[in-house]
Amino acid sequence: QVHLVESGGGSVQAGGSLKLSCAASGYTYSSRCMAWFRQAPGKDREGVAVIETGDGKTYYADSVKGRFTISQDNAKSTVYLQMNSLKPEDTARYYCAAPRNVWCPLSWPNRAYAYWGQGTQVTVSS
Repeated sequence: QVHLVESGGGSVQAGGSLKLSCAASGYTYSSRCMAWFRQAPGKDREGVAVIETGDGKTYYADSVKGRFTISQDNAKSTVYLQMNSLKPEDTARYYCAAPRNVWCPLSWPNRAYAYWGQGTQVTVSS
């Protein structure tokens, strides 16, 4: 059974930083991809970042480019999201997602992701 467990959320002031973690278990982690999404109250889910676990290629939403960095520790089957220069509009619940196969789109909606974590709340105050 696949489990994705996020951690690292919290409350920070604008300009601050947080690092989220997503630990995957029961999932064939290598040579696939993993993604971070977020959802604010009353808004659609939004793709934030994707990493291809085989070669480490990364992709970002325009709204977070230059501020967020997705990375991985293959030995731990863990994906991270380093968030710097946080803004109030980054406030959302952040979810880790793993695909059914090897496709990880940032667009939403999509049917690519079979597995989701429970999410971790990030709140940025001005």
